Amino acid sequence: MNDTDPDLELLARIGNNDAQAVKQMVERKLPRLLALAGRLLGDADEARDIAQESFLRIWKQAASWRSEQARFDTWLHRVVLNLCYDRLRRRKEHLSVDSQPALEAVDHGPAPDELLQASAQSRRMAAALDKLPERQREAIVLQYYQELSNTEAAALMQISVEALESLLARARRNLRSHLAEAPGADLSGRRTP
Repeated sequence: MNDTDPDLELLARIGNNDAQAVKQMVERKLPRLLALAGRLLGDADEARDIAQESFLRIWKQAASWRSEQARFDTWLHRVVLNLCYDRLRRRKEHLSVDSQPALEAVDHGPAPDELLQASAQSRRMAAALDKLPERQREAIVLQYYQELSNTEAAALMQISVEALESLLARARRNLRSHLAEAPGADLSGRRTP
């Protein structure tokens, strides 16, 4: 089998720094190497890089090639495959490294139109709150915006919990009324009927 390896004579010449042998090897092997790498990588430039690296390995290995280990052509194809797989692995690693920050940078917050609507609602609510009597506004702000319990809000306002609940009930009714009077705004800022 080893005696029938058509590349052994060329390898021996390459091992002896025969420039003509290198040229013959490139002519013999380059089209198949480019085709293999091109199919695996889908990129002609990368396929040429792989072929170049393969020929460098041939040049380095030629002098010490041991024909009893494998046919040269089999070894060369294994080299090309390994180089391609290395490239593909690096691509995958590069994609996962590049895409990781992108995943972290994804904004999970509301969409821009939702932000505009929320902003419009916030302005409407602020205007409605301004129309409330001071004690009602204070009760709403303490409970809903400061998130105090009824007991804490009543203590701050120096009233009983029952008095606070009464203020809150009246404040909610008044807010609903004021919000119903003030029509909403569409995304362009125009008032809607």
